[in-house]
Amino acid sequence: MSSLSAHRRFRDPRSTRYDFLASVLVRCPGCDQVAHVATGPEAGEVHDPDLFAPRRLVCRSCGTAKEWNRGPVALHRDRCEPATDPFFNVRLWLQAETRHGWVWAYNPEHLDLIRRFVRAPLREGIPWHDHGRKMTVVARLPAWMQQAKNRDEVLRAIARIHASLLSS
Repeated sequence: MSSLSAHRRFRDPRSTRYDFLASVLVRCPGCDQVAHVATGPEAGEVHDPDLFAPRRLVCRSCGTAKEWNRGPVALHRDRCEPATDPFFNVRLWLQAETRHGWVWAYNPEHLDLIRRFVRAPLREGIPWHDHGRKMTVVARLPAWMQQAKNRDEVLRAIARIHASLLSS
């Protein structure tokens, strides 16, 4: 596949939000710099798919460290409010506001998936007859993010988010 056709066609990789929760970038509650939420060492494998695996928030700037063990998990749902991580309820680092709502991602891989989807003029979803995962990350994106008329605005927001990651 040529690089031109790779940018023009998007095939849903069937990733869900849960696939991106092993590593989440947040604003440190202590110093407002970038901090990292990851599965704790007792969770075993780094990419443990268990939603309720122990988590640890660590900030390298100020040394803040917090533990989370089997408490409530709250996935972000309100497009008019800044997004927070599901474990510590701390604002996500990777987010930007647009006139339609917030564009946000848990980590750079999540942001890249959204960028590839929005950028592609040809988007292939999961066939209706397929019994696999249907409520994927891209299937759950708000309608305004999926509309071609908002493509440039969403891509500008993603570029701002990416720049904030590079400047941190």
